[in-house]
Amino acid sequence: MQSRRRFLFSGAAAVAALGVASRWHPLAAASAQAAEPAGTFEVTHTDDEWRKLLTPSQYAVLRQEGTERPYTSPLNDEHRAGTFTCAGCQLAVFASRTKFDSHTGWPSFWAPLDHAIGTREDRSFGVVRTEVHCRRCGGHLGHVFDDGPKPTGLRYCMNGLAMNFAPGAA
Repeated sequence: MQSRRRFLFSGAAAVAALGVASRWHPLAAASAQAAEPAGTFEVTHTDDEWRKLLTPSQYAVLRQEGTERPYTSPLNDEHRAGTFTCAGCQLAVFASRTKFDSHTGWPSFWAPLDHAIGTREDRSFGVVRTEVHCRRCGGHLGHVFDDGPKPTGLRYCMNGLAMNFAPGAA
């Protein structure tokens, strides 16, 4: 009986770990439904069009709410003046002057640009978080937390794959 319980518990743990791993890895869950925030967006495309417009990694993050691995995005180390834009529709979403090093491994900002983002409650993994998406195309950018620096006290923890950087005045 003990070995049967251990087998069943191990199997359940493996399934749970696989679920977390597939959510963590941006290329996993290729057959999963594209998750989109509720609402109507100015920029819309079919699933096939999004797949043609984005790299597989960008698609996994922006359209399937994936998360890139920490410390893998070149944007984490981007310190020039400029603007961070949505990789899905090129809407300017964050100014470089609001970027800070959160030591989390993802590009972090203390405020978005005006009228650039939308938010919604995210209850995945049994935790309540606030998901951040592009207000123009609905692409998943990351999450916002209340442990950031002044003046807002917020930390917009963004996926670098979800953004591009345009150098220049910001």
